[in-house]
Parts: sequence; C-alpha cells; structure tokens
Amino acid sequence: MPGSPYTDLDRPPLSVTRLRRALVAPHGPWARLELRAETGSTNADVAEAARAGEPEGLVVVAERQTAGRGRRGRVWQSPPRAGIATSVLLRPGEAVPDRGWPAAPPTGYGWLPLLAGVALVEAVARLAELEANLKWPNDLLIGGAKCAGVLAEGIPGRAPAQPPAIVLGIGLNVTLRADELPVNPTGLPATSLQLAGAAATDRDPLLRALLRAVADWYDRWRAAGGDAVASGLRDAYLAACATVGREVRVLLPNGDDVTGTATGIDADGQLLITTPAGDRVLAAGDVLHLR
Repeated sequence: MPGSPYTDLDRPPLSVTRLRRALVAPHGPWARLELRAETGSTNADVAEAARAGEPEGLVVVAERQTAGRGRRGRVWQSPPRAGIATSVLLRPGEAVPDRGWPAAPPTGYGWLPLLAGVALVEAVARLAELEANLKWPNDLLIGGAKCAGVLAEGIPGRAPAQPPAIVLGIGLNVTLRADELPVNPTGLPATSLQLAGAAATDRDPLLRALLRAVADWYDRWRAAGGDAVASGLRDAYLAACATVGREVRVLLPNGDDVTGTATGIDADGQLLITTPAGDRVLAAGDVLHLR
C-alpha cells in the first residue's frame, strides 16, 4: 500500500503505546511522550511547547523530519523510520524538592549536550554492541564516521525571573544505506548502525535505552546540583571522548579557526586547546581531528 509504514520491512514503525508504557511515569522516567509520523523538527516542536509553559519531561519522537536541524543551522534528515529523531524538554534551573534536585546553575548547562553524547555511547554499546566514541562536543563516531549528533537549544523563560528551558535533540542514523547517508559540510564521513555492523537495529529498544540513559545521567547531574565532576559525568565523557589528546582544527562560530592540541575538558564542558600562541578555552566550534 503506498505510504504504508510497513512497505519497508527493515524499517517497521514505532509503537507509541509500547513506548509510553516503558518510558512515561509511573513506570518510566519521562512525563509525557508524543510520537509523530512526520514533523518539521522535533526540536522546534519541543521549543514551542516550552514557550507555552510545558513542564519538564516532554519527549517528542518523529518517524520522519522534514526540516531537522544540526549545529550552525545545518540540515539533519533521513528517510522515514531509518533513524531516531527525538527531543526532550529539560528545566534544569528549577528545583525539584521531591526528587532532591536543587536548581542547577546556568554555568553548568553546557554539559547537557555532552550528557546526551555519553547516553548515546552507552545505548549503542549496550544494544548495537558497537564501540563508539565522541568528537567534542557531542558527535557520535563509529570507526571515525559520524553516526549521530546532538543539538541543545535554550528557550527563554516566560517571565524575566524564570530560568531558561533546554531543548535537547538527538539524531541517530540506524538503518540508512550507503546511498542515503547525508553529506557532512566539514568533510567527516557519515555512517549508520546497520552499515557499521550493529548486532541489533530495532529502533524500539534503541530508543528506550537512549532515553533511559539520558534520564539516568540527568538525574545524577541534577542530584549533584549540576556539577559534572561530582556526578561522574565529566569522567564518563572523558572516557568516551576521542578528541582529547588529538591534534585538532576547530572552526569557530565567528568564522575563525584554531589549530592545536586538545588537552582536556574543563568543569564547564569547554574544550581546552594548547596552540603555538598559547592556551585557549573554547565553548563552541566544529572540531576536525587532524591525526
């Protein structure tokens, strides 16, 4: 049947009923989950909900995005049901006494996309049985090729005193074939779990594992008051990061670039680079691994 989600048997549709049963309270860590057959961007959908006052814990999943976005306005798209496209709504600046969560300081918000990267590495290792690592800040690499990316966006509070919400979007290539892979403007090749030889490519358990890992790390980070060191997040990120210790070239948002040796990640999630002109601390940029 034309348009049926069952026309490609390698790409079965997700079940909103099963996902909600597994992931939404009281049995799961999230407050609400919406599954959409098609949308422009899950990040845009969650941002709209955040502006309307939606509480923390919303998850939006799309079978297909027509205007998915990556960093610096880049497009992130894939065929229907060939990947995971999901965004979650977080409000880290609001205390949650029932869970023992103090308000996290804005200086720590830069760790949230890195947190999503750690969750991706864990889910891919557990379900797909693939060794993956992270290119700072949060690109998931398998065999040196990009398989997933994360986009975090801040949404201003509705009142001047209200802290911003954070929309955390994740895109993972699952069953994309070689002729369906996106072209990366920085020249980094793309891949998918299937092309990389994953032990499993069923999106349902992959999505469950990913969202549970995000929730688990977010819980640890919030319980530690947004402290990446005390929560163990910084150590987990460094263990998964392929950038630290490498010669790199970083393309900065203003169009400049910095070349040097990546030497570490500071307490705020920023990249530390030693260059011939001295040490630099970078909060954002596209990293190219030189060797």
